[in-house]
Amino acid sequence: MNITKEQIDALNAVLKVEITKDDYQEKVDRILKDYRKNANIPGFRKGQVPMGLIKKQYGKAVLVDEVNKLLQDNLHNYLVEEKLDVLGNPLPRQQDNLNWDADQLAFEFELGLAPEFEVSLKTKKAVPHYKIVADKKMIDDQVSRIRKQYGKLVSKDTVGAEDEVTGKFFSEAEEIDHTTTLEISKVKAKKALDALKGAKVGDSVTLKTKGLLKEDHLLASTLGVSREKAEDLNAEVTFTIEEINHREPATLDQELFDKLFGKDQVSSEKEMRDKIKEDSENQFQQQSDQKLLNDVTEKLIEEVKFDLPATFLKKWMQTTGEKPLTEAEANDEFERSEKGLRYQLIEGRLIKDHGLDIQFEELKDFAKGFIRAQMAQYGQVNPKEEDLDQIAARVLSNQDEVKRLSEQLMSQKLLELYKEKANLKTKEVTYEKFIEEVYG
Repeated sequence: MNITKEQIDALNAVLKVEITKDDYQEKVDRILKDYRKNANIPGFRKGQVPMGLIKKQYGKAVLVDEVNKLLQDNLHNYLVEEKLDVLGNPLPRQQDNLNWDADQLAFEFELGLAPEFEVSLKTKKAVPHYKIVADKKMIDDQVSRIRKQYGKLVSKDTVGAEDEVTGKFFSEAEEIDHTTTLEISKVKAKKALDALKGAKVGDSVTLKTKGLLKEDHLLASTLGVSREKAEDLNAEVTFTIEEINHREPATLDQELFDKLFGKDQVSSEKEMRDKIKEDSENQFQQQSDQKLLNDVTEKLIEEVKFDLPATFLKKWMQTTGEKPLTEAEANDEFERSEKGLRYQLIEGRLIKDHGLDIQFEELKDFAKGFIRAQMAQYGQVNPKEEDLDQIAARVLSNQDEVKRLSEQLMSQKLLELYKEKANLKTKEVTYEKFIEEVYG
């Protein structure tokens, strides 16, 4: 077998493969002999079928199959040995008049080559690196929620502005029949507030659903209907009061601190506020890190310029899916996937340039970290190392888990790289401001 490469341009090449009978005939003859031993053809005893009949019936199919296997194996070896960085797989050129009986067979395969380019993390414009802080208002709100959550319910006769009212929403026309607890402080509509304030147990008031609550997304659970129905609902419902309670805020004492943070971990309101701030900002860090990954990715795709073998890739996309694509469908698919392909190439270059390849021991330690965290949630805070090793071995025997964990570990490695070497500009914001800037 002989393989030669013809370079068309920087991104395209053609492999020419010549195969002689010596490359495949022995294997074909051996397979046909096995067919002869086991063939059941009427008029002949098993194992006594003439070889000429076997060749006539099976010879072409066996030959084509063996040649294809030979091509696949040798093309793969050639690409590895020559260190050719290709996109997609080699595409065979159409040969309508191939003579399979010839002593020498010739095939041609088109290659799409990966472009050569450099990646600089010092982008032209700095990428914002958000530092999300828990401001005083957020901490005050959290303290208020905690005091309310752990507070004491006191029964009342009439509804006040800060009370909780348990009752039944009902509308025969809208098929609503749902008992719930309504916090008066969450009611928005003035007419509804006027109707509820001063009402007593057993009273029924009529409320309009549209604009009833300050947070529209709460309407579905309040009325016991689907989100879809709640979005467009504009109806009158009756609310029959069954119970009225006022929640007295919990006292910020050692009993509450121990309940929230563990015994003697916090001993004052200041320490509690500091702990809330620390915990909140640790949680914000995950969102900040994900935003940084996304922003650096977008910036690299925007600034790192290189060409792709687009014509080859579109042709390759036509043949690689579950069903063949038309030329127009392949063009659309290329447009949808081009951005992702570009980042795959950029990421691959970063991994190579900065030595970010994942070693098995790294992946194992990463998996054990996840396992340790999960066990801690169930109270197992000091698991034995041998137990972690055994669980990690089971997890890593699942290829889907290996893929998932590898992707997460690589994201972590890239994040560390970006924080160290990318052109970043720290931007300190409150969580509210972060949400506004990121999600609009």
